[in-house]
Amino acid sequence: MSQKAERPVLSGQRIKTRKRDEREKNDPTGFRDAVIAGLEAADDLEQISKFLDSAGNKLDYRRYGEVLFDILIAGGLLVPGGSISQDGEKPRTDRCLFAAPEDMESMRNHEQIFTRLMRRYKYLEKMFEEEMKKVLIFIKGFTPLERIKLARMTALWIANNSVPPHVLLVLNNEHLTKDGLALEFLLEVFVTFKQEKGTAPLVATLRKGGLDNRLLDFLPINKRSEEHLKTVFIEKELADIFKLHKAQASQEAKRELTQLLIDDINDNKTTKDIIADVKDMATKSNIPEHEVIGLIWSTVMSLAEWNKKEELVAEQAMKHLRTYTQLFGAFSTTQKAEMALLLKVQEFCYENMNFMKAFQKIVLMFYKTEVVSEDSILKWYKEGHSNKGKMHFLEQMKQFIEWLQNAEEETESEEED
Repeated sequence: MSQKAERPVLSGQRIKTRKRDEREKNDPTGFRDAVIAGLEAADDLEQISKFLDSAGNKLDYRRYGEVLFDILIAGGLLVPGGSISQDGEKPRTDRCLFAAPEDMESMRNHEQIFTRLMRRYKYLEKMFEEEMKKVLIFIKGFTPLERIKLARMTALWIANNSVPPHVLLVLNNEHLTKDGLALEFLLEVFVTFKQEKGTAPLVATLRKGGLDNRLLDFLPINKRSEEHLKTVFIEKELADIFKLHKAQASQEAKRELTQLLIDDINDNKTTKDIIADVKDMATKSNIPEHEVIGLIWSTVMSLAEWNKKEELVAEQAMKHLRTYTQLFGAFSTTQKAEMALLLKVQEFCYENMNFMKAFQKIVLMFYKTEVVSEDSILKWYKEGHSNKGKMHFLEQMKQFIEWLQNAEEETESEEED
């Protein structure tokens, strides 16, 4: 029986690991030193830009992209808190944003370094967004002048789409808001952006970044009020931004009120409790009655599945709306609110063709249940109506209006007698 011969084994020889299997050493300090050496050898911003462009072929930007941005912004390797790592012989350079003049011409020239770099190495764009989220958290560790420079440059970066505006949301951090640093930084960004691009683009940018309805969050807690926000924004000539904030806050409050109403109705709460809940939220959110009545109408009408047959819709609408007349009546205590409701009914009937013939019946029901008054109906007819379906609805109401006017004349005659 033959046995297999053992295979020969090489001894005393070291098996080399292929280079691609070797794990590269993580050396951000070495990378930093190489970058700083190149920056120090450059005579001006143009040469700095050329160095950065060519160095990407030798230095590992993919691994150390955020380190690269640390150096270009702060002059060295940032550590938690915003200070510069002191490891090495030359841990810091003045060829950076923080050492640049703070005037806008210098800022724009310096901004070109970042723009060209990311245009050349597109993968750095995402790294830069992450870098900015980190750097903005560190602003407390920077000097007041460094914060001003960073804020002005941030405005330029956002204006030129180098970073998305939502990076500013990281400033909503307690250690930055409590001392007013977050608000101070934001105001400098907004003022600079407005000077560079104008008010309309700034408004659009804040909406895009989700900042338009979050501005109060950046104020110190003990000053977190609409009045204080208004004061500081007007002082900085940013009144239009405060108006945007107010409009967005109002829209959010209306959405919340609508949801509250839907929840209360679905929970089968009593009309009395629904009225109390709506009044409470409307008061807290400063939503006027004439706007509340419009929200109630839209919500109530959205809760029904309407019959597709025109001849049956009017009867269905009457039955549905009678359930809510007490609710409507609680928020139609002024003529302005009554007029708002009449206009809502008109617009709804115009936009939902099956309701075109139901308009007069709805108004008459609201009149009989004292939701809207005779004076408001007459005012709507004479001057307060919308142009939507105007002739159709005025014709529908003509006979009822004549009856109201005759009744009014008879009352006046009786009083004279």
